[in-house]
Amino acid sequence: MDFVIRKGRIEDCRRTLELIQELAVYEKAPNEVGVTVQDFKEDGFGVRSIFEFLVAEQGKEIIGVAIFYEKYSTWKGRCTYLEDLIVTESKRGVGAGKALFEGVINYAKERNSGRMEWQVLDWNQPAIDFYKSYNAELDGTWYNGRFTKEQLQNINL
Repeated sequence: MDFVIRKGRIEDCRRTLELIQELAVYEKAPNEVGVTVQDFKEDGFGVRSIFEFLVAEQGKEIIGVAIFYEKYSTWKGRCTYLEDLIVTESKRGVGAGKALFEGVINYAKERNSGRMEWQVLDWNQPAIDFYKSYNAELDGTWYNGRFTKEQLQNINL
């Protein structure tokens, strides 16, 4: 199957959000997606855009997406963080995920990133195997910390 990898455009936001929702179902968290198409447009293409994305397009259909952004490490400097790599279920295995991942690797290399990071769920063996095929380090020694939006609002300082 032929597809192209290209930079995401504002008109891709609706389909990208559909893929994010598909991923949430796959990751057993269908009710966790709170971002809207408008949020996605503002955060990706507004005055202070904070992420970029690549799409895998087959014909006129977006079959996959890689969402990433720059972050800063006090140890490594500028870094690239891959937030999500998604290929719609019916198109997995055609090479789109590999091409998207390598597109983000190229982005990180072009920007001289000190490292590239991402997360993978410990039960997602196909993804773990995929990343290991690149000799990626999968570090099980760090805990992920976070506050939800509601928790942030309820913290009394």
